[in-house]
Amino acid sequence: METALPLAVRAAIFAVFGLVVGSFLTVVIHRVPTGGSIVRPRSRCPRCGTELRARDNLPVMGWVLLRGRCRSCGERISPEYPLIELATGGLFAAAAFLEPLYVAAVAACFMAVMLAVAVIDARHRVVPNRITYTTIPAFALAILVGDLAGQGLHILDGLLGMVLYAVPLFLIALALPGGMGMGDVKLVTLIGLVLGSLGLAHVGVAAFLGIVGGGVGALMAMAILGYGRKQHIPFGPFLAAGGALAVFLGPPLSDWYLGLLP
Repeated sequence: METALPLAVRAAIFAVFGLVVGSFLTVVIHRVPTGGSIVRPRSRCPRCGTELRARDNLPVMGWVLLRGRCRSCGERISPEYPLIELATGGLFAAAAFLEPLYVAAVAACFMAVMLAVAVIDARHRVVPNRITYTTIPAFALAILVGDLAGQGLHILDGLLGMVLYAVPLFLIALALPGGMGMGDVKLVTLIGLVLGSLGLAHVGVAAFLGIVGGGVGALMAMAILGYGRKQHIPFGPFLAAGGALAVFLGPPLSDWYLGLLP
């Protein structure tokens, strides 16, 4: 039986965990695309190689205490680090309002993965297999455990959501190899699995937001940034954003749309 905590307290606890996870995500975002280890070596200045002290690695506060500069050589430290930590903390805090607690924890971790994938794909034009190949089975196991424990997750619906979202995009990727990439297909496999376990309405909303958002983003890139039709525009950030938003907006948007039908 869950211990009742005031939602504000739960959100604060989740936010703290989110800041810590966000610090880890900065490592993932910078090392995974280059094939580096996410465990070793310890974080260090890219210019002088000085290892950061433990207090310098404190989420957000470390950057503030250093004033955005390396303690040894004065090299500028990108504000991207605290921003990712804050974003992850915010996502975790938002997830804390979901019920039951187990669902909130799974959703928080899912959105953290979406954030990492979105940043990596926007920067490197790739959805790393190291992320999808590890998170898909990990979330499948978490969903199965939650299902067996009666925690509001449903593994069969998750598998169905995975098929409904991934198979059409897989066929599109085969038909239009210059557009959709197989990394995107693996990403929606994860999205369909997790959101399907919450309810198939979440999957439909994620697909709508991700695909329509990607189309609008491509048109804006061509109109504002001068992208040509043959230039590759990363689709992963839009799919990831659609997946994260659907965690909260899935049922309300689905009900609203169905209410418009005669």
